[in-house]
Amino acid sequence: MLYNHRRTNNWESRMRVAAGLAASITMLGTLAACGSDNGANPTPTAVATATASATSTRTSAPTPTALPTNTTTVLPTSTATTVPTNTPTPIPTSTATRAPTNTATALSTSTATTAPTLTPTAIPTPTATGAPTDTATETPTATPTDSATETPTETPTDTATATATGTSTNTTTPTPTASEVPSATETPSATPSPAPQSVARQWDEEILSAIRIDLPRPPIHARNLFHLSVAMWDAWAAYDPMAIGYLTTEKQTSTNIEADRAEAISYAAYGVLSERYSAALSVGAATSLASFTARMVALGYDPTITTTTGDTPAAVGNRIAQAVISYGLNDGSNEANNYKDPTYSPANPPLIVALPGTTMNDPNRWQPLALSHQVTQNGIPIPGNVQVYVAPQWGSVLSFAANLDALIPEPPPKLHDPVTDAAFKQEAVEEIQRSSQMTPDDGATLDISPAATGNNPLGTNDGGGYPVNPITGQPYTPEIVKRGDYRRVIAEFWADGPNSETPPGHWNVMANYVSDSPQLVKRIEGTGPIVNDLEWDVKLYFALNAAVHDAAVGCWGTKRIYDSTRPISMIRYMGELGQSSDPTGPSYNPDGLPLVPGLIEVITPESSAAGERHAALAAYVGEIAIFAWPGGPADPTTQYSGVQWIRAKTWVPYQKDTFVTPAFADYTSGHSTFSRAAPEVLARFTGSPFFPGGLGVFFAPKNKFLQFELGPSEDVQLQWATYYDAADQCGQSRLWGGIHNTEDDFAGRIMGSVIGADVYDKARTYFDGTAATGILTPTPAPTLTPTSPPTFTPTPSVTP
Repeated sequence: MLYNHRRTNNWESRMRVAAGLAASITMLGTLAACGSDNGANPTPTAVATATASATSTRTSAPTPTALPTNTTTVLPTSTATTVPTNTPTPIPTSTATRAPTNTATALSTSTATTAPTLTPTAIPTPTATGAPTDTATETPTATPTDSATETPTETPTDTATATATGTSTNTTTPTPTASEVPSATETPSATPSPAPQSVARQWDEEILSAIRIDLPRPPIHARNLFHLSVAMWDAWAAYDPMAIGYLTTEKQTSTNIEADRAEAISYAAYGVLSERYSAALSVGAATSLASFTARMVALGYDPTITTTTGDTPAAVGNRIAQAVISYGLNDGSNEANNYKDPTYSPANPPLIVALPGTTMNDPNRWQPLALSHQVTQNGIPIPGNVQVYVAPQWGSVLSFAANLDALIPEPPPKLHDPVTDAAFKQEAVEEIQRSSQMTPDDGATLDISPAATGNNPLGTNDGGGYPVNPITGQPYTPEIVKRGDYRRVIAEFWADGPNSETPPGHWNVMANYVSDSPQLVKRIEGTGPIVNDLEWDVKLYFALNAAVHDAAVGCWGTKRIYDSTRPISMIRYMGELGQSSDPTGPSYNPDGLPLVPGLIEVITPESSAAGERHAALAAYVGEIAIFAWPGGPADPTTQYSGVQWIRAKTWVPYQKDTFVTPAFADYTSGHSTFSRAAPEVLARFTGSPFFPGGLGVFFAPKNKFLQFELGPSEDVQLQWATYYDAADQCGQSRLWGGIHNTEDDFAGRIMGSVIGADVYDKARTYFDGTAATGILTPTPAPTLTPTSPPTFTPTPSVTP
């Protein structure tokens, strides 16, 4: 399967490409195939000249399913209208009208600059209009102290009608037709005919579209994905004599089970989504609500029917929706107050990103950032300029199967801790080393194919790849790329935005991508009879989204308990204090950064003399200099920053300067936890950890993909043999993006693995009818009590 992505896309395009591609595409209408990108590429301009290179270290959508007016800002315009076959072929940049083939399960995609607005045709009901323009034109400056401005661009218009269900026999469902008017930069090449999708898939696409235009709050969206999946599962189970519903256990008889199931599922989904993405809870409410209503109308259902009395499918679905909504008001999320937690206050004053250095009461605790203006990764401006911690109470939210008390990992390293002080400092050194490799100009290359990477033991990067593709029996083809290109591509590909459905939604996109593969035989757990699309989707979403929901509970519970610091705070804090390696040398402070020649050095009169490596820092003799990425270039469409010597106290991660780092504590990594929990479910549910065909790929074209700066400097194709390989790469990406440290990644992977396995085991009991019946008693959540940090007294710097 191929995953194709254009420059205006980021995370959504890529992942959505896969699932979005197939999902969205088949969903509501067809995506006009995108024309090939034959325009001349701008000449890359390196803003910074790298003077040293660190040692190389190798670690191992398309139109949403509905009539979503809120589809991502970047729709794959060149996505195939059909899922690629597995015939090996070169992976095109973005020209195929059909998803490229390539023995892989490649996530094929290409993107338009904005999400289309979908309006149901031939149905006189609400029209989803005004899809927000999430794309932006950013003008970051070379100095990390300047903020970028983002200007929304045009929104293309789409018209479409959706099919009722992939498996339903409901004859009232209109036949889907769709046409897309892509952005002026895209050239449509074909209008393919979409395959029908189940109603469960269509509603999954609806929530993904709603997430993309809402504030990117991962734990909240994970919960919403799970509760939507519960609603759809309970509605499906109501018409099955063996399956057991999660919140409701009523049973119905029917002379047309598929049609009645589709209707009950739609009313249940519509009720839940309309409440969860209402104006009180979502900034994209107007667009999302219109899209939900348009979806109902396109499916042939009357959205004004709200009765919960009787045995009609609509009444059944409405009862289930009410049960889910009532449950959510008492699950510990504080939904009634838009998920706010008045009990949390940060231990440290804000770090003002535009100014050098930082002040911290406790360098081991999380510190909010103060930005000239805040813009979420999917382009939504946030009032105020100081971050507010997102969902610190989430460890107390009711889980599906996870027991947080049993999941909490050992604490992360801490400065001043007699056992882990050295490890804390080493984390800072490794973060700076990674930052020093964010350039295509240092000559380092890597083989990023499954022949050399992946197959890691859990919680490590020690795998050496696979000798052969177990599906084809042939060796994997090496993929040699520049290290700096690879690092930058994965940092942006797996990021939360722009236009992202956040990590929990991303794994829905990935699951849809897998489900759409023509190489996949839909036998649950790889055995037994082939099931129809509706049964496959409903069961997969129920298990998958229970896993990402529990991952949010476990990860955010850990974040609250340890309240740990982010890399930007630790590097600036220690860098401002001085160096901790040489007590007899200049700028010594036992809490400073360790010195590493060529990477972390003291600026001296000699090193800053004209023509020397620190010449540009001559005004800062006595400070600590680090060799790192200096921040975004003035024009990210034609320039890249490279790496250079900068002041340690001004370091920023490889991110946009209107975002910089997420608004919650560091340990553990949410990306790592979500991304291991989901593959545990996918591997069990499909019966294999391998992507269909033994290979999943994503294509990042030269100078078209990166958003933070120009790049990659050459084509890069990400490749994964297994779902676990993709998950590990996702965790690694946050290290290269400067968001996390290795401890955060490994602990998150381990926690996610336990959660995913436990969740799937429990989900199976609802499938096979062995789950406990009666009133549901959710797993109790522990009371979160942050660990009391030791009294921290900074040591004054000593200058001999």
